[in-house]
Amino acid sequence: MKTLERYIIRRSVFVFTMTLAAMTGVVWATQALRQLDLVTSKGQTIVQFISITMLAMPFLVVIVAPFALMIALILVLNALSSDSELIVINATGGSRYLVLRPVLIFSLGICLLTGVMSLYVAPEGLARLRDEITRVRVDLVANIVKPGRFISMADGLTFHIRNRSGDGALDGLLLHDTRDPATIFTYESEVGHIVEMEGLTLLVMQNGTIQRRPKTSGDISIVRFQSYAFDLSSLIPNAAEPVYKASERPTWALINDPEPDEFARLYPLRIKAELHNRFSQPLYAIAFGLIVFAFLGQARTTRQDRGLALLGALAGCILLRTAGFGATSLAGSEAALIAAYYAVPVIGIILPAWFILQSDTGAAPHWLARLIDRITDLSERTQARLAGRRMSKGA
Repeated sequence: MKTLERYIIRRSVFVFTMTLAAMTGVVWATQALRQLDLVTSKGQTIVQFISITMLAMPFLVVIVAPFALMIALILVLNALSSDSELIVINATGGSRYLVLRPVLIFSLGICLLTGVMSLYVAPEGLARLRDEITRVRVDLVANIVKPGRFISMADGLTFHIRNRSGDGALDGLLLHDTRDPATIFTYESEVGHIVEMEGLTLLVMQNGTIQRRPKTSGDISIVRFQSYAFDLSSLIPNAAEPVYKASERPTWALINDPEPDEFARLYPLRIKAELHNRFSQPLYAIAFGLIVFAFLGQARTTRQDRGLALLGALAGCILLRTAGFGATSLAGSEAALIAAYYAVPVIGIILPAWFILQSDTGAAPHWLARLIDRITDLSERTQARLAGRRMSKGA
């Protein structure tokens, strides 16, 4: 690999990494707010909330990566033009392919990254996210233990705590049990913990008392204890088997699942569409790289306006991805449109590649170069007329 190619790839990777981190963080924050009830109503800590929602990060990377690539290449190619590096390459007889080659290598690298994420990492993360959300919904502490409130855990069993600390300790615990037909039990303790042990869920209370009062008399006996375990296993709701959506299933299960579940039998088209969507998504990285190069890879002098070329690169990439999202929504309901998953990115690769190959002056096609030059001349003449009018008014 030549020095110029390493230079372009190194700058592109750096800008891509920074852009990907920023964009993914913003998208993750907006998506994480949808799961905010894990903290507010389900009693999970902020650490648990972050760790659960971070499982969706690979899926977000697949969506954001092509746009981060677009921004990285726009910034790098624009910087090469602003610093006259593209002009120097062109003046020394260097071919435009000297710049195109590292752009393609970089785009192929991002294509492989999104391919791995799309086919393996993202489905695994979404499946684990589904498992965690299912677990939280049946979590005893999250659904029953509410500080400052009297909660009926079962018929005849009332639970109250003063506070729940960050480490899961239950402070000021009160447990009133009237389920026994002959005796009423009231448990009080300074602190308690819910622990899992040998398949049992136990409430371990420390430094407290047990009050026993027969229902037929008013006599009360009090027993003090340093540690006492109360079995909660029978109070835990049964966790239903999570139903995985198409995006949460492994790729091999989408290709050939010997034992399809009810979701797969009811929505076979969604399974098929998701499989083709995973294989087609990495192609957008290559398409974005070629589109950006087709608009911004041409050497231009400082007198030539690159604003329209920049706008064209942005518009081309955004329109292509919008068409891809539209194809995804349509193909999800019509089997005949499955080919649209591949048609959109392939067209996004073929058209700019054809323009690049047909161009003799650089990266932009002749018709586009003429259009940009005409618009630039019109803009300069308009600015000159406006400046002349200001001067005449000032005189």
